[in-house]
Amino acid sequence: MWLVLKPLQKLIAIILGRSIRKWWMALPPNKKQLFREWTWRRRWHLLGAVSGLLFFISLLFLTHLDKSPITGRTRLLLFSKEAFLELAQSTAEAYMEEFKDSLIAPSDPRHQAVELLVQTLVKRNKDIAEMSAVPWTVHVVDGPPINAFVLPNGEIFVFTGMLQAVADIHQLVFILGHEMAHALIGHAAEQASLSHVVDLLSVVLLTAIWAICPRDSLALLGQWIQGKLVQFLFDRPFSRKLEAEADQVGLQLAAKACADVRAATVFWQQMEIYDQLSGQPTIPEWLSTHPSHQNRVRQLDRLVPEALELRARCDCPALPEVDPRVVFYKSVQLLLDKIEKQELMEKEEKIEKERAGVMLPLPQTHPVPAQGSPPQLGGVLATSALPQTLLSK
Repeated sequence: MWLVLKPLQKLIAIILGRSIRKWWMALPPNKKQLFREWTWRRRWHLLGAVSGLLFFISLLFLTHLDKSPITGRTRLLLFSKEAFLELAQSTAEAYMEEFKDSLIAPSDPRHQAVELLVQTLVKRNKDIAEMSAVPWTVHVVDGPPINAFVLPNGEIFVFTGMLQAVADIHQLVFILGHEMAHALIGHAAEQASLSHVVDLLSVVLLTAIWAICPRDSLALLGQWIQGKLVQFLFDRPFSRKLEAEADQVGLQLAAKACADVRAATVFWQQMEIYDQLSGQPTIPEWLSTHPSHQNRVRQLDRLVPEALELRARCDCPALPEVDPRVVFYKSVQLLLDKIEKQELMEKEEKIEKERAGVMLPLPQTHPVPAQGSPPQLGGVLATSALPQTLLSK
């Protein structure tokens, strides 16, 4: 019902608001005055009706409050888990049809590596009831997107682009833990519930906009402003909040699976460099549905000490003393120093040739990756060595 009515809500609000405006403009002045007087005489009745409606809505919200698994956060959940799992199953079937020609066979080492990591995460986190209740299924899609996602019914989709983007097995464990956290906590149902509430409130506001604005052009402008306000004040901040929570829970899952949780921050630092090398435009965080790479690094750095303590309580082998975050920082610094020295040498050579009056050739430029091909960071980030790393592990 919600999926069917959701697209019609906006149309109904526009038609209703426009009809109210046309009706009011068609009334003669004396009837407008009579209507105002009638409204004023019954103001307490109208106020009581509005108060009753607000009480009913508040009661509906209070009876649909739920406690989030793992984090214990109170949230609004309008959809039952059973109904949402049915929706997730239909979504999974649609994805399987979309990726049917790109799925990697289960016998492929990359698929087996991801399958092994998922089994390890499930086994080491079996104390979480939701973890054992979900039938996790792995699908590896042969494609360049640096992406992975998990549906609420446990269907896991990992692109080979993500396997090439991670530098080691520990980063991949964190990514899988992050995506599995979304399914464990039920973020999809929570986000749909908030969207449903916001849509209902938007219908009332949209009706008022089309009823009050004297012209359709102004109503369209007001509708556009209202839509942007909903995005930037509700939808995107809430999405960033859920992503931050999935980072927190995913780090805990990875710690209990004996991964080096310090590698999580390195992954997002790598992604920041990747975006810079590939020419991705930098947009402010408030325009995005995800936290910025820098904010994720800062948040994970704050959570790493607690995750390391959790890891130590799970009888995991000791980690190497060398912190991967320090290794990454020093490697990037060496690379930048090398580039700076090379540029300085080229500049000095150019000055010497100019003094000698030698005809200079055209300046050499570094090769630019072809459009759509991911830039490689070589030995510093080791972004293309994942399959061999996983097999050796």
